[in-house]
Amino acid sequence: MPKQILKQIDPVACKIPKSPDEKHTLPEANLQSSDSITWRIFRIMSEFVTGFQFIAQYEKTISFFGSARLDPEDRYYQDAQLLARKLGNAGFNITTGGGPGIMEAANRGAHEAGVNSIGLNIQLPFEQRMNRFVTRGIGFHYFFTRKVMLSAAGQAYVFFPGGFGTLDEFSEIITLIQTKKMERIPIVLYGRDFWEPFISFVAETMLKKYRTVEPQDLKLFTLADTVPEAFKVLAASKPRKDF
Repeated sequence: MPKQILKQIDPVACKIPKSPDEKHTLPEANLQSSDSITWRIFRIMSEFVTGFQFIAQYEKTISFFGSARLDPEDRYYQDAQLLARKLGNAGFNITTGGGPGIMEAANRGAHEAGVNSIGLNIQLPFEQRMNRFVTRGIGFHYFFTRKVMLSAAGQAYVFFPGGFGTLDEFSEIITLIQTKKMERIPIVLYGRDFWEPFISFVAETMLKKYRTVEPQDLKLFTLADTVPEAFKVLAASKPRKDF
């Protein structure tokens, strides 16, 4: 393959942000043939390598997940902001998907605490945009590469109320822990009124009726309904050994 083509997609040549205020976006290859599987493979490789280079810069991080549709007047937005600020004051960096809603709230709390406010954003035609409280950000084209980065970017995770994306991210991480593809780390489900019906479904339908999960699987996460409850679990987390 010509050197000039390799240069366009070489992930090592990507610039990692040098200052807290610098945003980072992945390189765009010159896709002369949009249906070329070869170009797609190289773009995927570039996202993986550049993504891991990016998240490897940060230690002692807590990852927040939740709806992009909740506004600053919502209780959960305010709780996410407060929780992130408390964790930041305790020396933790904060990672989110970089968008609005709960993600913005967590990045806002991190920004107020003066720690790294990290955003792993996804490029979508609607709804998603990098929120203004992200100080170290990177954008992804593919959902699956971003999901890998999100699953590798924290030593503990907290899931606020959200939509299909939040449930997908929770299910993926719990599955990785359940199957021992990822070490067991603290997982907090925040918001009793939102998560209790889901937990009841898992316990009554999946476990008791269909036996598609094991009793110990219900111990892989902790339900919290206040900031102090969640903070106690998350602040006790230890650095991961599998990354």
